[in-house]
Amino acid sequence: VQLQASGGGLVQAGGSLRLSCVASGRTFSNYAMGWFRQAPGKEREFVAAVSWTGDSTYYTDSVKGRFAISRDNAKNTVYLQMNNLKPEDTAVYYCSADPRVVVSESPQYWGQGTQVTVSS
Repeated sequence: VQLQASGGGLVQAGGSLRLSCVASGRTFSNYAMGWFRQAPGKEREFVAAVSWTGDSTYYTDSVKGRFAISRDNAKNTVYLQMNNLKPEDTAVYYCSADPRVVVSESPQYWGQGTQVTVSS
């Protein structure tokens, strides 16, 4: 499956962004979807994941209550709504897909990254 992420940009602290990731090549609903991020000088970390049907979601503690992951299987798209952004959210964000588990440290497929920069 091919993944194309978009929606990153520069935003002030407290602002919002919505990332999108469009999948192609395989049946989208066969994949649990996720978002990871990598800040400069740091390892890539898990941010959020959503199950195949969208009825279960998972988040890393630092984004709970601020970020929301969702999916539209009719549009082959997964979203990450990011509210109340903080400078520490600055990173390259990657979408991921895995047919086996919802939350994985090593998803089977990765998209290219989209840069999110939050200014203070």
